[in-house]
Amino acid sequence: MPVREVRIPLPDGAALAATLALPEGAAPVSGWPGVVVVHEIYGVEPDMLDVVRSFAEHGYAAVLPDLYSHGSRVRCLARALHQLATGRPGGPAADLDVTRRWLAGREEIDGGRLGVIGFCMGGGFALAYAAGAPPGVRAASVNYGAVPRRQEELSSVCPVVASYGGRDQGFRAHGSRLREHLRALGIDHDVTVYQEAGHSFMTDGHHPIAGLALFPLRHGLVRPAADDAWRRTFAFFDRYVAGQGVTGSAPPGTEPA
Repeated sequence: MPVREVRIPLPDGAALAATLALPEGAAPVSGWPGVVVVHEIYGVEPDMLDVVRSFAEHGYAAVLPDLYSHGSRVRCLARALHQLATGRPGGPAADLDVTRRWLAGREEIDGGRLGVIGFCMGGGFALAYAAGAPPGVRAASVNYGAVPRRQEELSSVCPVVASYGGRDQGFRAHGSRLREHLRALGIDHDVTVYQEAGHSFMTDGHHPIAGLALFPLRHGLVRPAADDAWRRTFAFFDRYVAGQGVTGSAPPGTEPA
């Protein structure tokens, strides 16, 4: 599935670099459902592009904004880490909202059927952004991302599907916290902690240095857990974002059944 580079205008006159993939063929009269993909702390890497392609193959228009593409990378990363630490929307949330509005404004997209998915740093961003109840966002996929301690910060969040690794000493507790928050708030959810997996287990990122430096996170792809997590994620989005009847290819890193 081909992807193409796009530029998303920002309010200050700058532009956000992004990657877009559309499903093959003509868009339905109602428009395709859409998804905003939020990258890991490593930025726009090949495994994140695989996610964009897979969503397009599955019938979604998918856009991956490069959150490091305007301003210096160090400054952007500092803004990102600040939001990760505080759980409060900031610069990254504004970029995600610009991206959502840009995607929803395309004529081939149904702006009322949108989702957001994030990984690692992006998982926390996706959750924080969805908690603000952005228009048209029907579901969020949170993968080994940070979860706020205060339950009330998620009171307006849409349905959530989430995946965490039980061997990920840095984030496994966030999975249990997210499940408890959503259950108490009565928000539809599917949160699974895979005991055999660590951090970043859903994509094949080939980050050997991270695997060593981030040893407590047990960093790296775990195929069985990844396959099941992607199955659950697409099933959840098909139900809450696209509606019934959306079919497509296997998730990234999986083999078709």
